[in-house]
Amino acid sequence: MATTISPATLVVTLTEAITLSGVVQGATNVLSITSVTEISKRIVNIPTTEVEIIAFAATNPAAGTFVEADVRYIRITNLDDTNHVTLTFKNEDIDEFAVKLDKGQSFIYNGDLAGGVVNTFDADSGALTVSLADLVNITALADTAACDLEIFVAGT
Repeated sequence: MATTISPATLVVTLTEAITLSGVVQGATNVLSITSVTEISKRIVNIPTTEVEIIAFAATNPAAGTFVEADVRYIRITNLDDTNHVTLTFKNEDIDEFAVKLDKGQSFIYNGDLAGGVVNTFDADSGALTVSLADLVNITALADTAACDLEIFVAGT
C-alpha cells in the first residue's frame, strides 16, 4: 500500500509581545521545518511518580516511541493552572538533565534539522567536554498533584 501522506512544512512561530514605556520590545521568530510526514499530538495525565512520556529508538517506532533520526521538533506544554512538572531528558550515555516546567509554560526541544535527536545533547556535573549523544527518552514527574501535559512531536 502506498502512502497518501504528502510531506508538508511545519511552521513554528514564537512571539513575545510587550510594550514598556510606550516602546514595543517584543519579537517574532519563525522556523520552517520541511518534509514533515509524521505528527503526534496527545494530552497525557502525569502523576506524582516519574513516568516516561516519549522514547526514541534507531528503528521500529511504536506507541510513544519515535525513530530518533526522524524527529525534528518536540513541544511539551504544562496545561495545569497550579502545579509544575519536572521533565528529565536522558541520552544514550545515561547523562541526564532536568527542567522545571511551571504551570502554563512550554518547553521546546528542537531536533537537528538533518539528523533528528541523534547526537543532540550532553550533560556533566563538572567541567563539560562536549560529546553529544542521542536522546533516548523524556520522563515527567508532577510536583504536588497530577498535571496534564500536551505533547507535540513532528518528524520526517
